[in-house]
Amino acid sequence: MTTVVTGTGVGPLLRAWRERRRLSQLELALRADSSARHISFVETGRSRPSEEMVLRLAEHLEVPVRERNALLLAAGYAPRYTETSLDDPSLGTLRAGIEQLLSGYDPYPAVVVDSSYTVVAANRGIAMLLDGLPEHLLTPPLNAMRLTLHPEGLAPRIRNLREWRGHLLAQMERQLALARSEPLRRVYEEVSAYPAPPSADAGGEDREEPYPYFALPLRIEHEGQVLSFVSSISTFNTPMDVTVAELAIETLLPADPATVKYLRSL
Repeated sequence: MTTVVTGTGVGPLLRAWRERRRLSQLELALRADSSARHISFVETGRSRPSEEMVLRLAEHLEVPVRERNALLLAAGYAPRYTETSLDDPSLGTLRAGIEQLLSGYDPYPAVVVDSSYTVVAANRGIAMLLDGLPEHLLTPPLNAMRLTLHPEGLAPRIRNLREWRGHLLAQMERQLALARSEPLRRVYEEVSAYPAPPSADAGGEDREEPYPYFALPLRIEHEGQVLSFVSSISTFNTPMDVTVAELAIETLLPADPATVKYLRSL
């Protein structure tokens, strides 16, 4: 559900989003085909924006769909975007498409997560990487960040844990800086507090690069074989539903020929 702080009008909320995007009132006005004077009046509460103006400003400020509903409510309008459960029959085509995509990507790992990294769906490639993890980490709902960084999760198997951990924490920090999300903040506080395995503290990470990687790889061990992947994340274009807007599909692309050969052999 979308929640709005009682007594907070749309003006201060829009100003906060504008400042978060580091735009001046004039820059926003030019993008939204308005005037700096009108933007100023909206932010100070001297002018009530139309529903169309709220949505136009939100679009140019790249406000997440969930927060656009909050802006509309603060301005006195009804929410525009629904939040449909993934189990709803109306999203059957979406679910089927996701399942087909994940299945088609096998044997390479692919996973679908929501805005707080709760795992929505995954393929057999992901199941292979999770093989052998303790039951308490595999009890639904699974969280991708917890599975990756927990001391009993994948962390001890990651050969470049220091770099990969830093990458994931920085990714969450960027998300938290751009949008309010208490569930994501709780996940961040949890996983950032995990102690690093002794091998990482002792500088025991494998730093040899047998292959010229084109992006930071995830180098993870599986049954004695070191596999290398680079991550690609996809989202849905112009979503009209909060649930769909917050889905992300992460695919792990093999980063060297040895990884391709190993996965295909399975």
